[in-house]
Amino acid sequence: MQALFDCIAQLTPGPDAARLFHGRGGRYPGCEQLSLDSYPPALVLTSFTPLDAAVLERIDHALQTRYAALGLPLTWVYQERSAGQSACTQLMRGDLPEPHWVTEGESTAEGTAHYRVRLLHGQNHGLFLDMAAGRQWVGEHIAQLRQQQASARVLNLFAYSCAFSVAALHAGASEVINIDMASAALALGRENHQHNGLAGAKFFAHDIFNSWGKLKRLGPYDLVIADPPSYQKGSFVARKDYARLVRRLPELLAPGGHALLCLNAPELSSLFLRDVVAEHAPSLRFIRRLPNPPVFADRDEERSLKVLLYCQQA
Repeated sequence: MQALFDCIAQLTPGPDAARLFHGRGGRYPGCEQLSLDSYPPALVLTSFTPLDAAVLERIDHALQTRYAALGLPLTWVYQERSAGQSACTQLMRGDLPEPHWVTEGESTAEGTAHYRVRLLHGQNHGLFLDMAAGRQWVGEHIAQLRQQQASARVLNLFAYSCAFSVAALHAGASEVINIDMASAALALGRENHQHNGLAGAKFFAHDIFNSWGKLKRLGPYDLVIADPPSYQKGSFVARKDYARLVRRLPELLAPGGHALLCLNAPELSSLFLRDVVAEHAPSLRFIRRLPNPPVFADRDEERSLKVLLYCQQA
């Protein structure tokens, strides 16, 4: 666990939400179960195996020492995510703002996008930090599109808290359709849009696989984003359901439109997804795999998040 303490001894949290330590990448022996994230002004330590009280006291002491040296107040949260059990989250020190808004990435001419996070509510906090490069690409792509054409329409599948939608509209998208089965997640998405003063978003709490007709009528789209769960019983299981999703993409995309396909299943490689697309949507041309943020470097990159970019042949 020394690598985590070395990170704490040197960390200087920036203004944006970001991962600080990625033990899950397997590059730090003895820390494979650990990650440390910054959601200013708070830190979140996540462990995928239980940590005993003595270890947590050592971590708390290390954090207090570092923050005292920085002259900053310390707020940190511990989340335990043991296999087969619900996440257990507790505030270890300090106070969390309510509501809690964070930023990510560089400001644009339109200002800085803000995202609401809820660190003590459930397993997921409202913003997936490993997808930062994907949101950055979406913003840059939409900005380029708007220089070339009058509108840019986006379909955001498995939208969760609609962070992709915020990035797209912030960059100038004319309309984003957000669809997700979880109405509570979409409610958080609406908050994100309202707080940022963004118009042009629609929200549908529907089962995607029962909504193709509606989505097709609302299209076509210049960009389709698909960021499904890797395994969520009753919703989406990547190994069998990605093919069902992919075969519908060509009829949703405008000629020359792009698809951003995400896969966060360690047991499935990028080749799995490329093979699925080649078989079920051959009109989609593979462009490249987006790199993950450097802090998420993995000993085996095929076990990390896969974000693949495709283009519909005109």
